[in-house]
Amino acid sequence: MEIVQLMCEGISSKEIGRRLHISGKTVENHRYNIYRKCEVTSLPGLMRYAVQKGLVSI
Repeated sequence: MEIVQLMCEGISSKEIGRRLHISGKTVENHRYNIYRKCEVTSLPGLMRYAVQKGLVSI
């Protein structure tokens, strides 16, 4: 959920990794899995999905 929130805030994978003390590659793997599980193909699609499901607030 932290990664989804940070992605929706527009934070880069490298910066997310730095903040969460994981590699940027690990963040990219999470991003891929999140997109696949939410059945979206882009960040705007993920943002729409996250807001609709109440995962993040605007």
